[in-house]
Amino acid sequence: MFVPPHVTATGGTITYDGDYKIHTFLSSANFVVTAGGDVEYLVVAGGGGGGSVGGGGGGGGYRTNGAFAVTAQTYSITVGAGGAGGLVYTEAKRGSKGSDSVFSTITSTGGGGGGTYTTEVTGGDGGSGGGGSWRSSNAGGAGNTPSTDPVQGYAGGAAVSTLGASGGGGGAGEVGDTPTAYNGYGGDGRASSISGASIYYAGGGGGCAEAGGVQIAGGNGGGGDGGITIANAGTAGTANRGGGGGGSRSVAGAAGGSGLVIVRYKYK
Repeated sequence: MFVPPHVTATGGTITYDGDYKIHTFLSSANFVVTAGGDVEYLVVAGGGGGGSVGGGGGGGGYRTNGAFAVTAQTYSITVGAGGAGGLVYTEAKRGSKGSDSVFSTITSTGGGGGGTYTTEVTGGDGGSGGGGSWRSSNAGGAGNTPSTDPVQGYAGGAAVSTLGASGGGGGAGEVGDTPTAYNGYGGDGRASSISGASIYYAGGGGGCAEAGGVQIAGGNGGGGDGGITIANAGTAGTANRGGGGGGSRSVAGAAGGSGLVIVRYKYK
C-alpha cells in the first residue's frame, strides 16, 4: 500500500508529541517547507487594549483547522502584537485594536479595543469585540465569525451606566459580560491541544467598575482583569495567548496580549 511522504519543514520552536512535530511561533518568522502535505494550524491574533473608565479589550481572533495543504516553499508567519491600552479618560481614546496574525491564506483579526468614557465610548470591533464604556450604557464591539473556520470570536458586552460598570471584552468562546452587578467579566477563550497540552487562548479582558471589592476577572485564555476604583488599574492580557487587556478606572487601560501561530503535522 502506498504511504504518502510526510511533511518536512523548519522554523519556529520545534517540539514533539508522539508522531507529531510542532512548530510554535511566538514572534514573526518563516516556516520553510521542503516536502509538502497536510498540516494542522492554530492562528491567534493580538488582543485588544482595555479602555479607560471603560470596557475590556476583546480577545484576538482564533482560527484553527486540522487539514490544511502546504507545498514546498517559504511561508511568512506574522504574529500580531497586543493593542495598547486606552488613554486616560480626559484624552478620549478607546483601547487600540490588536494586530492580526497570519499564516499563508489564514488571517486572524486583532481583538477590538475597550470603549472609554468620553468620545470613543463603544467597544471596538475585532476578532472578538471590546466591551462598552459605562457612560450611557454603551454597546460592545462586534466579533468576527467567518464561515470557513470554527470561530474567530464573539462580541463585547454592553455597559450599564446605572451600575457604573463597563462591559467585558468578548472571547473566542463566548460574548463578553453585560454587567448585572459590579462586574463585566471577559468572555472565555477556546481550548486547543495542538501544542500537546490543552491550553485556552483569546480570552476577553474584564471591564472596569466604579465600586466593589475585587478586580473583575478576565476570560479564561489570557484575558486581563478589569480595575475597581481609581487606585486599582486593569491588568494586561497574557503574552502569546491573545488575551484582551483589562479596563481601568481613571488611569490608562491595560494592553492586550500578543498572539501566536502553531503548525503541527505527522512526521513519522
